[in-house]
Amino acid sequence: MPKPYNPTYDPLLSKDPGAGLDYAPTYWSASAGAPPPDDGPITADTAVEVVIIGSGSTGIATALYLAQEHGIRALVLEANQTVWGCSSRNGGQGQNAAGRLTRSQWIARWGLEVAKQLDTEVRTGYENFKHLTSLIDCDATAAGHLHLAHRPEKLAFLRQEASVRREVFGYQPRLLKAEEVRADYCDERDTAGAMLELEGIGIHPLKFTFGLIARARALGVKVHPSSPVQGWQTVNGVHHLRTPGGIVRAKRVAVCTGGYTGQGLHPLLKNKIMPVLSNTVVTRPLTEAELQATNFLSPAILTDTRTLRFYYRLLPDKRLQIGSRSAIHGADAQNPKHLKLLTDAIARKFPPLAGIAIDYSWWGWVDVSHDMMPRISQPDPAQSVWYALGYGGNGVAFSTWAGKRLAERIAGKDAGREVFELPIYAQSLPAPNLFGLISSPTLAPFRRLGQSILYQWYGLRDQ
Repeated sequence: MPKPYNPTYDPLLSKDPGAGLDYAPTYWSASAGAPPPDDGPITADTAVEVVIIGSGSTGIATALYLAQEHGIRALVLEANQTVWGCSSRNGGQGQNAAGRLTRSQWIARWGLEVAKQLDTEVRTGYENFKHLTSLIDCDATAAGHLHLAHRPEKLAFLRQEASVRREVFGYQPRLLKAEEVRADYCDERDTAGAMLELEGIGIHPLKFTFGLIARARALGVKVHPSSPVQGWQTVNGVHHLRTPGGIVRAKRVAVCTGGYTGQGLHPLLKNKIMPVLSNTVVTRPLTEAELQATNFLSPAILTDTRTLRFYYRLLPDKRLQIGSRSAIHGADAQNPKHLKLLTDAIARKFPPLAGIAIDYSWWGWVDVSHDMMPRISQPDPAQSVWYALGYGGNGVAFSTWAGKRLAERIAGKDAGREVFELPIYAQSLPAPNLFGLISSPTLAPFRRLGQSILYQWYGLRDQ
């Protein structure tokens, strides 16, 4: 039997992610059905070629592609249940994105040519994700993505983004008036208009990753839950990963632990990720009268233009799902005010649903990099350690492609290839920064203070 779930776990403070803990009480874990078979906890010392730490979509995709395309059967270590972290708690919104930056910001940061190359890479990853959703039973709904202006002043931003997407990158976004959103998609009362991206797929993320596990294990991948890495030593180039049931020795290690990356896992990872809590709720199923009152005509995935954004959609069984930011510290995660933020948003966005019963409420840690973009890299060429981290809440689609690219790197198929010169591959995760001005490891202890100040500022700006 799983051990009780710990709702206050905080990866910045806790050295122990747990061992064999139960799933968070998510809608996904309640509706995914039985997990696919696994290989049980590690029970003896063992030696393998490649170990992957983390059994979310990135880790399992990495193992899948290692086996499928490179003939390498990796061993996956998971601290708790399979798919215990980000991939069983996110919003299931598969977007044509990677990280928090927009394509306009890509151009500003890296120049037009690099931005175009990065777009090609991210778009290819999205198409690969789309293909995977056609192979796996994951309740996929390909209805596009609506980016909703939460006040009239944000329409100029959406017009600019639509122009860049159309004229520079060749997409076909549509700008919608508030009346069009309410007539054709849903009667969202908090919007002043929207940009519709045709690319956008909602999925059941736990079913999706369960499907990846089944495909990977069919190719010989070993998946070991209840096997946290409690110590890591490297001796003569061989990594010794200590788990409760034995030491796993490996020549190569990939870290795919997302927002649950502990500070003490490995020196190359310390202070490289800012874990940020996100809260999500799912309502009871809407009645036919409520569906008509809210005019929900589409399962399109929705996000608004707030910096502390809300993400929401109608699920296939007619429940409303909505999420946003949460507590600063894990110890405060159960504070009722974080739930109230979401129920107030439901009442504001969809007044007929004010006070609707909430059937599921949970929170999870998001892996935000200090420059808002992910990295799939080998941070030290002298050490056979790789990671894929830092999606910033936009990893549902890109994480599987990151796994494919990570598999190529682990297999040594990245040398001399132009795509790996892109910044998300060629650069390591940056050090903590102060409002984007100063980057230094000495800032790490002050990140939560800075986050609290930023949340207050963003909250005022988002009103």
